[in-house]
Amino acid sequence: MTESLMRSRRWDMLSLIPLVAIVALVALVGTLVWVLARADAERAQTTLATDALWVEQSLRFQMAVDEDMLVRLALDAASGAAAGTLQARARVHVASNPEVLSVQWFDREGGGVASVPAGVAPVGQALVETLLRGAGSTARPVYGPVTGGVVPMALRQSGADGGVVVAAISLPLMLERHVPWWIAEQYAVRISDPSQTLAERSRRPLAEAAPAHSISFDPPLAGTHLTITAYDSPPAFGNSALLIAIVGLATFSILALLVVQRNAAHRRRAEARLSAEMAFRRSMEESLTVGLRAKDHAGRILYVNAAFAKLVGLPAEALIGHAPPMPYWAPDRIEETLDRQRQLAEGALVPQSFETRFRRADGTEIDVQVYEAPLMDPAGRHQGWMGSIIDITEAKAAARLARAQDESMARTGRLVTLGEMASTLAHELNQPLGAIASYAAGGMNLIEAGQQGSPQVRLAFEKLSAQARRAGLIIRRIQDFVKKREPRLVALDLGEVAADAIELMAAEARELRARLVLDLPAEGVAPVMADRILIEQVMVNLIRNGLEAMAQGPRAGDRLEVRLRSEGGMVRLDVADQGPGIAEEIVTQLYDPFTSTKSQGMGMGLKICRSIMEMLKGSLSHQPNPGGGTIFTVRLPVVQDLPEEPVAGAAEGERA
Repeated sequence: MTESLMRSRRWDMLSLIPLVAIVALVALVGTLVWVLARADAERAQTTLATDALWVEQSLRFQMAVDEDMLVRLALDAASGAAAGTLQARARVHVASNPEVLSVQWFDREGGGVASVPAGVAPVGQALVETLLRGAGSTARPVYGPVTGGVVPMALRQSGADGGVVVAAISLPLMLERHVPWWIAEQYAVRISDPSQTLAERSRRPLAEAAPAHSISFDPPLAGTHLTITAYDSPPAFGNSALLIAIVGLATFSILALLVVQRNAAHRRRAEARLSAEMAFRRSMEESLTVGLRAKDHAGRILYVNAAFAKLVGLPAEALIGHAPPMPYWAPDRIEETLDRQRQLAEGALVPQSFETRFRRADGTEIDVQVYEAPLMDPAGRHQGWMGSIIDITEAKAAARLARAQDESMARTGRLVTLGEMASTLAHELNQPLGAIASYAAGGMNLIEAGQQGSPQVRLAFEKLSAQARRAGLIIRRIQDFVKKREPRLVALDLGEVAADAIELMAAEARELRARLVLDLPAEGVAPVMADRILIEQVMVNLIRNGLEAMAQGPRAGDRLEVRLRSEGGMVRLDVADQGPGIAEEIVTQLYDPFTSTKSQGMGMGLKICRSIMEMLKGSLSHQPNPGGGTIFTVRLPVVQDLPEEPVAGAAEGERA
């Protein structure tokens, strides 16, 4: 343990060496790059200042040339040169130096004498007046304020008439002509005073941080500066081959050291990650209750988890690599399962689900739900199928038990209803039985009187037979109503079923002094698919509830109406009583088990009715009767396509 710990620490120390080397190399390269960048920046600034001085000297030289021209004109005038000669010399200078817009002569009173070119407006009038107010002449030209990029340059003449000669200099033209193209390609040149730009030569917008250099341009122009600005910021790093080579080598060295560092730690990280992933996967597989099974295209098992092995009662080692048929397939399902495997292999690559039966190693059989999904490798190729298997044996047993309980509950409800109808049925049967006894006694009397062949004997026995059939029909209907059997769905006319239910409840209605009314539409209603006995049970239960509610009072009348109507794709049956209605406190629990408005009620009738309607894909609801009482509404879907033959049990349903 100690040796392992020491080895781990030694390995950690060794793994730090590349990191230290990387940090040192990065610091060295960063320092070198900073030094070179600083040197490049200083060199660029020096170049900028040198170029600015060159431009300044060029402009000053040109303005000195123009000043000399003005001085020569003044000297020639003082020497007595003719005015035509002076103007000719001025025209030559203007033609050679376009930045000189004009040359003008003014007399001692400030009036214009001549101009080159002729006819131009006077320039620098204020400067002329200032010079004329002075005591004597000037040795060098004097500059006036710049207006619209034009600066006047004036010189007072000595001798002659003591007038003033003025030259108008265009600063933009001077920049355009005397700033060379190679300067203009790199810099924007600007002459400005503290408040404005007087003249500028620029071919494109300037960058925000572009370097600039300013030089005082006073003299010749008072309070002005000459500024040149580079169009682009200097690069952050120099472009020298040495810098590129150093950065390249440093980058390569850093990458090499990083690779060494990563390789040094890769194995340890990979082992730790693999160990953690394996432990997590093992824990996850052991905690799953769903069986997982992977198989290839031939159906050979590639992988099973512990839950699947436990499900079929076989070890994973015995299953992996096994080809169909599998040892856990139920013997009676082998052909069916093989056929399903072929369909799975030949069909589309979509998830599928089905139910089947497995036989465990101990011989017991279980019902399972299987979900099959395509098994894809990392490259997206289909390698087989991944199955998730769930044991649904208990769920199916619970479903069967629930169905049996529902059927038992429905039968119990019919028996309860029959028990509650017993006295009424006894009264109903007393009538045909009493009539049978009377007709039998009358017939015997006629026979004893020797009138065996008389028509009265025949009539008595015919009536006796009719009453016997009536009693038998009543007993048969009661037997069909209460006997236990599977639901039999058949296309039914709810009008006929409603009439039978009303006839069955007629005696009880008379006992409770109520009138049963059947309201059928003239055109009839479409047939529905239902079990005759079950739907009749629902009607009888709803009619009984209505009659008993009206008997308890208070009631708005003695009429209980059964109405049939078509409603879209449904047939609607309303049972409307005129009883006291349903109390607000039990409306929400009305269909819950053991909820009843009757003191002796079990509270199961409406629950059974709703269960029957849901089984028949119908519905049961209720609402208050506007005239007082309650309306219970049954809705059943209309049969879209009537079957050519009745479903199983239809004949028995028709006889019921």
